[in-house]
Amino acid sequence: MSNSNGNSNGIPFLDLITPHVELEAELTAVFHKALRSAGFIGGAMVEDFEKEFAKFCSTSHAIAVSSGTDALRFALMAAGVKPGDAVVTVPHTFIATTEAISQAGALPEFVDIDERTYNLCPEKLEEFLEKKCTKDKSGKLISRRSGRPVTAVVPVHLYGQMADMDAILKLAEKYGLVVIEDACQAHGAEYFSKENNRWMKAGSMGRAAAFSFYPGKNLGACGEAGAVTTNDAALAANIKMVRDHGQAKKYYHDVEGYNGRLDAIQAGLLHVKLKHLAKWNAQRREHAAEYGRLFAAAGEAEAAAGATGIVLPYEPSWSKAVYHLYVIRTSYRDGLMENLKQAGIGTGIHYPIPLHLQKAYTALGYSRGDFPASEKAAAEIVSLPMFPQLTAEQQARVVQETLDFTAKAGRKHAERDELSLATAGRRA
Repeated sequence: MSNSNGNSNGIPFLDLITPHVELEAELTAVFHKALRSAGFIGGAMVEDFEKEFAKFCSTSHAIAVSSGTDALRFALMAAGVKPGDAVVTVPHTFIATTEAISQAGALPEFVDIDERTYNLCPEKLEEFLEKKCTKDKSGKLISRRSGRPVTAVVPVHLYGQMADMDAILKLAEKYGLVVIEDACQAHGAEYFSKENNRWMKAGSMGRAAAFSFYPGKNLGACGEAGAVTTNDAALAANIKMVRDHGQAKKYYHDVEGYNGRLDAIQAGLLHVKLKHLAKWNAQRREHAAEYGRLFAAAGEAEAAAGATGIVLPYEPSWSKAVYHLYVIRTSYRDGLMENLKQAGIGTGIHYPIPLHLQKAYTALGYSRGDFPASEKAAAEIVSLPMFPQLTAEQQARVVQETLDFTAKAGRKHAERDELSLATAGRRA
């Protein structure tokens, strides 16, 4: 079991060793097949994975590419996003979301998140489109902030839970926007669409969607990899050209493209792992439920959270999250992480600085306070250990250490408040 803290009894934040050991024979067979066929780029292994991943996502097409960032960039370009456009997304995400927008030639513009789900807030999106945009003489939607035409929206399905897609798609249709899902953390997540009266998979609802297969994802490669899913045959064909130097066939270049192909070995490894993904996702959901039960052991969930200063993940009735990460919130975040580290328990922060406050985006001109829900979340979130092989005993220890520390920190905070009030009373 991987363990970065050096404690043999420690609990890692993420275990990437055990599943690879368990599947070692199948995974090494992929390498042997590639050696014996010399099929290293493209070919049957890539096509077979694309077919199965499209089926898994309930889409007509999946196009394998070299990374999740390329997947989102190529999807935006193929969907018609042009240099000079503006694309709306959230500031609470990894920078790859906005890098893809910028590299497609567009400008990222932000709307805030829903404080409970951490995903794009439809009400904030509507407010942006109605109050912060106008229409020019030709009817194009123009951002008042940048003066650019707003052509697309990228909802990010963060931490393994889908955004409220019905509401987002309705707004997109009203304002003529393309919707490209950033599903890089949501392999297999589902959303109950009232519009379609059925559960729908991440990657199947927008014009296209981007997935990352970075090693730590629910479906991870042994290196960099990504894919675009879509039900649009023309868009799929466009991306296949763009990922391969713009070639319709070898040495015939219809457009100037990129080197964004996926290695055949990575596709073969992903194909092996894909057979286990539904089981792994189910295990993650079981672990999330167990965390919830353990945190609530002292009483009702809300009462326990209030007593300890902990906010647990929120999963709406229309969501089947796959818990790429298990993220709690506490005002005692830094102390908690240090306490868990000393106890040999790995943690993470996803993400500590919202994108609108990153140095890389100073030129966008945003300020602290512009997106309060994102800023508040960034200051309080902490990701606890979450992986399919996590044991009940490990979870119980994580929760006990967390509750012990936050309860102690809460008492100290209350004592300081009482002392401050007493001091103020004496001065009065």
